Amino acid sequence: MANAISVHQIRKSYGDFVAVNGLSLEVKQGTIFGLLGPNGAGKSTTIRMIVNITMPDSGEIRLFGQPMSAQLQEKVGYLPEDRGLYKKMKVGDQLVFFAELKGVPRAEAEKRIDRWLERIEMSEWKLKKWEELSKGMQQKIQFVSTILHEPELVILDEPFSGLDPVSASLLKEVVQELKQQNKTIIFSTHLMEQAEELCDEICLINRGEKILGGSVREIKRSFGWRYIAIDGDNFDSALSSYPAVNQISRRRDHTEITLKDQDDPQRLLQHLLSSGAQITRFELVAPSLNEIFIESVKRTNGGR
Repeated sequence: MANAISVHQIRKSYGDFVAVNGLSLEVKQGTIFGLLGPNGAGKSTTIRMIVNITMPDSGEIRLFGQPMSAQLQEKVGYLPEDRGLYKKMKVGDQLVFFAELKGVPRAEAEKRIDRWLERIEMSEWKLKKWEELSKGMQQKIQFVSTILHEPELVILDEPFSGLDPVSASLLKEVVQELKQQNKTIIFSTHLMEQAEELCDEICLINRGEKILGGSVREIKRSFGWRYIAIDGDNFDSALSSYPAVNQISRRRDHTEITLKDQDDPQRLLQHLLSSGAQITRFELVAPSLNEIFIESVKRTNGGR
């Protein structure tokens, strides 16, 4: 699979402050890629270099195998973290304006705008002024302005910030639809639940440096499992009698078990079944991406 973006050893500093330090990453075409990290990690600076708003002090960035150019910029849709359109301008007029800036003829832009406003359930707001919209509505409109010219690469910086759950779910559906059309999506976030739900691959950065990268599945697998989730009937006494059980935690819909000294979970399962327990769930649960994120950042911060 070809790369939509190749970043090699980029560095960016502002005076004595190093925002990005020797960062390398690759984003495959037709995938959803998460650029993750705590606030101030260098995510937005990295994105601004990718879209050519600012230049790296050193290193190389290539889009679709080529250095950034005016022609390549037409293939990119960018939703920045700092958002805002013209307050007194009507929604439809703003969208036409931004579509025309990207080379979309007005008649075609009008068709796309109507289609997208219907898709995000905002058709009735087309003639309203920007200042009449709620923050969540404004964000959905700006998302549409990002993709109206049908870019091959969509870059979203904290795209779900401030959205209610229904609107966030809707935009996630749209992002998945774009992927199905073989578009490449990069989104930056510090909310790991969103990344775990959407991303094929991630790059976790902290203090401007890459500390973890790869497919979400492989990263979680590399951290192993943290506990066993059990559900069923008549297993309490069997658990209590099993010597390798380290801790038992009761949850609303299951029981969490940790074992001593990396004891084989299959031995526990055999013990439960031979004791007459009826097991409907026995799952080795990997750490969440949020747990991996916290652990990795603490490790690179010296345990703080």
